[in-house]
Amino acid sequence: MHEALYENIPGGARWRYVWGSTLVFTFTIQVITGLFLWTAYSPSTTTAWESVYYIQHHMQYGWLVRGLHHFSAQAMTVLLALHLMQVVIDGAYKAPREINFWLGLILMQIVLGLGLTGYLLPWDQKGYYATQVSTEIMGATPVVGPQLQNLAQGGSQYGHHTLTRFFAMHAGVLPATLIAFLALHIAVFRRHGITVTNPDRAPATAFWPDQVLKDGIACLAVLATVLALTIFKGAELSAPADPSEAYSAARPEWYFLFLFQFLRFGWVEHQGLAFGAIYVPGALMAVLVAMPILGRWRAGHAFNVAFLMLMMLGIVGLTALALKNDSEDPDFLAAVHQAHEDSVRVVELAARPEGIPLEGAVSLMRSDPKSQGPRLFARNCAPCHRYDGHDGTGRKITRKDAIVEEVIERQKDGTDKKVKKIVGYKPPVEELATATDLGNFGSSEWIKAVITNFKGTFSALENVKDKEGKLAESSKRFLEGDMSGWSASHAQLWRVKENEQALSDLVAFLHSQGRRKGAPGISDDASKRGRQIFETGKIPVGAFETNCIDCHSLQPIDEDKLLGEVGSGPTLTNYAGKNWLREFLQNPGHEKFYGSKNAMPAFGERLTEKELDLLVRWMVGDYE
Repeated sequence: MHEALYENIPGGARWRYVWGSTLVFTFTIQVITGLFLWTAYSPSTTTAWESVYYIQHHMQYGWLVRGLHHFSAQAMTVLLALHLMQVVIDGAYKAPREINFWLGLILMQIVLGLGLTGYLLPWDQKGYYATQVSTEIMGATPVVGPQLQNLAQGGSQYGHHTLTRFFAMHAGVLPATLIAFLALHIAVFRRHGITVTNPDRAPATAFWPDQVLKDGIACLAVLATVLALTIFKGAELSAPADPSEAYSAARPEWYFLFLFQFLRFGWVEHQGLAFGAIYVPGALMAVLVAMPILGRWRAGHAFNVAFLMLMMLGIVGLTALALKNDSEDPDFLAAVHQAHEDSVRVVELAARPEGIPLEGAVSLMRSDPKSQGPRLFARNCAPCHRYDGHDGTGRKITRKDAIVEEVIERQKDGTDKKVKKIVGYKPPVEELATATDLGNFGSSEWIKAVITNFKGTFSALENVKDKEGKLAESSKRFLEGDMSGWSASHAQLWRVKENEQALSDLVAFLHSQGRRKGAPGISDDASKRGRQIFETGKIPVGAFETNCIDCHSLQPIDEDKLLGEVGSGPTLTNYAGKNWLREFLQNPGHEKFYGSKNAMPAFGERLTEKELDLLVRWMVGDYE
């Protein structure tokens, strides 16, 4: 005890000496919390996410243990940077302390390795795709790249064995290596003592009690910060990893963002992945390793301090630039929003009485209309339609027009020839929709808009042009058809105050057909009055020139009587409900829908029964 506590500190205790102790403290937190997490974690592709979900939402104080582990790992990275700067500024890397400085750099690499391997273990979308990038970087290593990547991945494919190997590294190899090097680091440090730039600034003291007090307060501040982040922010768990789904919201942890941003620069991409991810970081690391040699001269020490400050400034600047670029990228923000929605949704699904099936939580997402519907809409419907102005997943649909110029190219025969070549791209512009926005399809607002302003509701069809730049014939037939004329000719009637209730009743009747969530019942008074208007065309002021049943057939729900025959307009039986929408998507050109006026492709053969069911249930809101 005397040996541990009564180390001599020339110049007295100082706050700048606390960083080493805080690093040991945070690593201790990692070890303790890691052991508790280990008791509930199951490293396989069908149980990893599920076990972390159990820890986060069911295990007693599991959220607290996981949060402490997660945020203390991030705090350790910050403390490493501060400790490195303090050592270099104070010249504590100079002889005879070169070996200890190099041991510290090895410890830094181990800590970063722990952060990298731990990121994958939840086996969620964010960790899965972010870590896949790191294994690809390993593959870019000169000479041994492919072998190194195979070793890390556990084979040629990224999957189950990648997870088990990363777990073995994270929970076994790297912590054991860190403990061994940490013991050696502390032993060498105690042998050489503290490096003090000005030992005469204050009387020498012992480690106990003054420096212990400062170290204890600093550790308490770290713990308070980590606890605050755990309580008020919490460790994130995104949706379970699904290799079949693209995930554009993936980013490395914030302390690797500087490298991510560096690799995004055009000139770095041109040089290749190895240049940006291996050679440049390797060169920077080589300078750090050489610091004890350079620091033998006064000019060398000044260079070391300046180099480290510039490097840290560059890291902070690149990190800030990455955050700024992401905050201004609408596609990335939409992807982040979608990822958050998925993470909330999968927890809702897993919390059902049925729990998580044996196939794993990813099967919950794959069979969930609320999760898959937007993706199916984006892939199949968004090329023409929009959903509240976006593609269903929150992304705007844009295009980059190529800039084509005539350039001179030298031919093999030595002659010059003018050829057209893409020399750049214009800034992205929003792609115009060529069909109506379906964000509120089937709602009372939708039905009212179709009745009162048919042409305006389907105005996106005006963006469909023929080869001569004129309105396409299919759009013309639709926009100038019977319903468009009927809507325009009756628009004045709906503006009469006495007819407001009649319009509301007619909308209620048509809305009730789909039996969607929030729709009025078919036997409600408003629906009954609306049915009378649909059949007779009688309203308080004025009258319909053509009744609804002259063009539309409709089978009132739970009744046998058919209102009208199949006419020029689509049948409104179960309008906008699951059955109607499914049949319509399968074959919109059927005679009971749009017949010869239809220009929409049939999705009966493009989508499987399951995909069609997921899309339809999402559009009608049947996913609770």
